[in-house]
Amino acid sequence: MNVMITGAGGGLGRALASECAQRGYNLFLTDINQSGLTALQRGLEHQYGACVAAKACDLTKDDCVDELLSVIDRCGVKFDMLLNVAGVDCEGSFLGRERGRILEIVSLNIGATLRITHAILTRRRPGRRFFLVFVSSLASMYPMPLKATYAASKRFLLDFSLALGQELKSQNADVLALCPGGLATTAEAMRAIAAQGIWGDITANKL
Repeated sequence: MNVMITGAGGGLGRALASECAQRGYNLFLTDINQSGLTALQRGLEHQYGACVAAKACDLTKDDCVDELLSVIDRCGVKFDMLLNVAGVDCEGSFLGRERGRILEIVSLNIGATLRITHAILTRRRPGRRFFLVFVSSLASMYPMPLKATYAASKRFLLDFSLALGQELKSQNADVLALCPGGLATTAEAMRAIAAQGIWGDITANKL
């Protein structure tokens, strides 16, 4: 099985990549973090003997995505699964954040995810069942003050996955949206979970 994972350099993406490698899947990994991506690739190859290709990419930049897709096409890779993990969060009030930071959430969580999804669906392996996964969030279930843009972006992914799943039902494809609670993947994420007190403890997930 050929699997592409975005946001593979750390946290949930890294954990999913490890799980896929352990199952013997062939991996194409991308992340904005070149060092994390390289370390992961070497680790998976060493530990599991996995076939791993990796290409660093800022998914919010069109030219970077163009280059990423060119690499895929030159390699002739066709996929059986796409795990859309790449995303960004931002704590704080809407007016307390710079416009660029707010738009980055929309650009990566929505715009980049849509582009990659469309591109990889057109590069699926013929005659095989295709599996498409979006990492949404528990935050998609209700509006969240101080995380307004993030929660809305994750709601978009949830609704989009449900609608797209119906579109692709007759095309031998399954679509799944994951809605985890807080994940302690970075120091910033751990601080955000701790700041929510008991609710952070209740909704947090462990990798």
